[in-house]
Amino acid sequence: MSSTDASAPLPLVDLGPLLAGEASGRDAVAAQIGAACRGAGFFYVVGHGVDECLIQELVSLSREFFALSAEAKLRIRMARGGRAWRGYFPVGGELTAGRPDLKEGLYYGAELGPDHPRVRAGTPLFGPNLFPDEIPALRRAVLAYMDALTLLGHTVMSGIAMSLGLPASYFADLYTGDPFTLFRIFNYPPAASGEGTWGVGEHTDYGLLTLLLQDDAGGLEVRTRDGWVEAPPIAGSFVCNLGDMLDRMTGGLYRSSPHRVRNRAPRDRMSFPFFFDPSFDAEVRPIPLPGTAPLADDAAERWDGASVHAFQGTYGDYLLGKVAKVFPALGEEVL
Repeated sequence: MSSTDASAPLPLVDLGPLLAGEASGRDAVAAQIGAACRGAGFFYVVGHGVDECLIQELVSLSREFFALSAEAKLRIRMARGGRAWRGYFPVGGELTAGRPDLKEGLYYGAELGPDHPRVRAGTPLFGPNLFPDEIPALRRAVLAYMDALTLLGHTVMSGIAMSLGLPASYFADLYTGDPFTLFRIFNYPPAASGEGTWGVGEHTDYGLLTLLLQDDAGGLEVRTRDGWVEAPPIAGSFVCNLGDMLDRMTGGLYRSSPHRVRNRAPRDRMSFPFFFDPSFDAEVRPIPLPGTAPLADDAAERWDGASVHAFQGTYGDYLLGKVAKVFPALGEEVL
């Protein structure tokens, strides 16, 4: 799907030993993950075990969806997803950093029926997904992919736990036994240079971990301590990046780094971010890390001027406050 670029400035980690449970090998992998988390907070993973045939099927079906007419795509628009916040949005329908993004997309989450307690209670962000009648195979591919990425999320988080000197099961035991997972399929049209042509503007992700599949168009940029760098596509890899909650848990030791996208390719760019986050009701607390001094409030340095370390409440509280700003009209309707 993507072309290898050995000049990529971000670390690449082979998860094979971690998946195989090799004692010495997994310690080395955890050390590599820890170095990446203390650096840019972005890294590539290979040896992840996700079926390449499933990936290719998902990409092909997604391209088929975005090639549909506007009328067909809008039949599963997000307004029809109600409180579940699922479905399609057109170009300009999502705001990041207060500006419309130059992308269209599909929002998916855990598939829950009407009898699920959270659905019966009307909890925002929980419910059934919307799938296009024109592409019936997309449902199976999306749900299978989400299952595969949930397993990968547990694997990467076990490596992150070990990198902090914690038991491999630390996050699963306390936060992600029932993870809150969301999946997006984005299509970015070509963009010219200029401030108004960002596919998605500067932002950080909200939860623990993002696992990104990107095509070979490129365009992802990450803000490091040395400035903005590109994160070019590497064949067979996922890009991993840390979210605000992991930044909060580690007192800023592991940072949620800002990133952005501009599609400079002469064709559409496909992107598939999967978000592996704490359970909705989890109260995210700092992890006691011996020998690590808490960092000063970094609100002034962050893209939105808000400190994740000052936040109080559950992960669901944090997420709903953020998502309502991305889709303000929908937020007013369902919150």
